[in-house]
Amino acid sequence: MYRVLSAILLVGLFATIVSVHADGPKTEMVKFPSGKETIEGYLAVPEKPGRYPAVIVIHEWWGLNDWVKEQTQKIAEQGYVALAVDLYRGKSATTPDEAHELMRALAQDRAVRDLQAGYDYLATRQDVNGRIAALGWCMGGGYALQLAIHQPHLSACVVNYGALPTDPNDIQQIAAPLLGNFGAEDHGITPADVKAFQKTLTGLGRYVDIKIYDGAGHAFENPNNEKGYRPEDAADAWARTVAFLKKTLKYEAK
Repeated sequence: MYRVLSAILLVGLFATIVSVHADGPKTEMVKFPSGKETIEGYLAVPEKPGRYPAVIVIHEWWGLNDWVKEQTQKIAEQGYVALAVDLYRGKSATTPDEAHELMRALAQDRAVRDLQAGYDYLATRQDVNGRIAALGWCMGGGYALQLAIHQPHLSACVVNYGALPTDPNDIQQIAAPLLGNFGAEDHGITPADVKAFQKTLTGLGRYVDIKIYDGAGHAFENPNNEKGYRPEDAADAWARTVAFLKKTLKYEAK
């Protein structure tokens, strides 16, 4: 009897695993042109065929690593075609020194060009409905804003503790609704900087929703940041992101 019960439980567990896997997004590395070059990105697409909004995912200074791929899958699970553009051309870092070198070697104009290429790639896909957002963390958060500056048709922008533009002319170019998550103890991007940026955008009549988390430092959403990870704040920032993307990308036209 116990063997029968065990067999039933195992079959049920296996069915559950298969079911979860079946509902998961389809993932692959894809290639697309950026200027005269061909670059890559990690693509995650909802399992069910259809036309979806899309999100450009922009990695931290570490590069396109497993954590970024996991976030890309999580975004696809919410009903988006998600593309993590590989700004480092296949390289990634495991130490701060390596990450610093990779980030220093990345020219901003090339990074923006690559992200524009990712936008163009998504815009031509039959499973994308034309609404495309950008989302990034740390270095990637700053580049999400740069894409918003250079791509007037961007539908939404999510910035997680990314560097903020200070040039009034650049800020004026940001038309996309903006969500920001920042740490009050971030010494590189201070609350004063965040509030000044928010005030400028608000004065321009832009939609901006920024939250500064008390006690949180830089990179508080990444569990690989063992000393600074704050799971409750990370969960709240993710919930805010999900709600914001739904509001800005899945609206129904009247």
